[in-house]
Amino acid sequence: MEPDPDPSGGKITNGGLASSSNHGPRSSSGWDGKLRIEKRPVLANPEALTDPDYSDEDAPPVEQIDADEDLLDDLEEDAEDIDLVHCRISSIPALRLERFKQVKELCLRQNQIIKPEFPSSLGPTLENLDLYDNLISHINGFEDLTQLTSLDLSFNKIKHIKNVKHLKKLRNLYFVQNKIQTIEQLEGLIELKNLELAANRIREIQNLDTLTSLEELWLGKNKITELKNLDSLTNLKILSIQSNRLTSLTGLPHLPHLTDLHISHNAIPSLLPLSTAPPTNPSSPEGPITPATPTPSLRVLDISSNPIPSLSGLGPLTHLEELWASSCQLSSFDEVARELGDKQELETVYFEGNPLQRRQPALYRNKVRLALPQVRQVDATFVKVE
Repeated sequence: MEPDPDPSGGKITNGGLASSSNHGPRSSSGWDGKLRIEKRPVLANPEALTDPDYSDEDAPPVEQIDADEDLLDDLEEDAEDIDLVHCRISSIPALRLERFKQVKELCLRQNQIIKPEFPSSLGPTLENLDLYDNLISHINGFEDLTQLTSLDLSFNKIKHIKNVKHLKKLRNLYFVQNKIQTIEQLEGLIELKNLELAANRIREIQNLDTLTSLEELWLGKNKITELKNLDSLTNLKILSIQSNRLTSLTGLPHLPHLTDLHISHNAIPSLLPLSTAPPTNPSSPEGPITPATPTPSLRVLDISSNPIPSLSGLGPLTHLEELWASSCQLSSFDEVARELGDKQELETVYFEGNPLQRRQPALYRNKVRLALPQVRQVDATFVKVE
């Protein structure tokens, strides 16, 4: 698998709702989530840069200027898709959306919306709502939108997760780059598959017990210090917790379907917890069951930029296809061969920035090929098949 061409490791699209079905491997740059556009913000409030508690919620309301044109004048009233990206919209009622009776997708990203106000007539049909990159600080106005399957509130000013737990059909929920400190009020979202909370102020993984259908959890660029409260997420396939404050992998529960684990840019010193999981079902009549590994199905592992000196712990990961281990403390090719040589599905490895690469950079790739003849890509370079 080729590395994500976007150096930020995010999902790049040009307007409309982003698909969450085709996640490529994240880069090891530390970013997580879906930075899908190039942002060049101009700060109207430069004091926010020096005051971590700055908030302009009490500021006078922005003056509402009536539109001098109907942005939707040429759209048929039976339209199913409305796309209004970067149109300087501040008032949703001014759009008169009630005239459209069959809208399934509504994209209002990169506007100036402070208060989301939607006509109840959208409720029976609207499935995808994109409010990425606006000025929303409070989650209100979604009471009637009970058919939503995707809601994007990324790049806003939200501090608290509220008023979404009635949206029982949600499958994708995005809160990337807000001011959220606590994961809360998500109970009841039993169909949720993808939850993105990257680039917030979260310190603890919590209140996810009821999200048993969750398959993707993105928590990169927060302030999380330990892995915990993930036991109920047995259907999880992707867990990303890059650029946090982890000092150990202890606490990672048995996640039988996990295929992608992204833990780069932390302070993790050892991979040994990957080879032994804590007991599961400790109170069962049969007694505790201890699986051989917490992540038996793992295919992609990103451990880059951690102070890891050894690959010990990777032995049970027999299905590993990609190992991203740039800028660690790995120094032994013998250990690389010992820990990874038997993994016949392994195709991609990243070891640049380790002592074993810096010591003899001219010989480095040849030594990797000798240690791991099954590999087809070393760092960004494809290996020539002879």
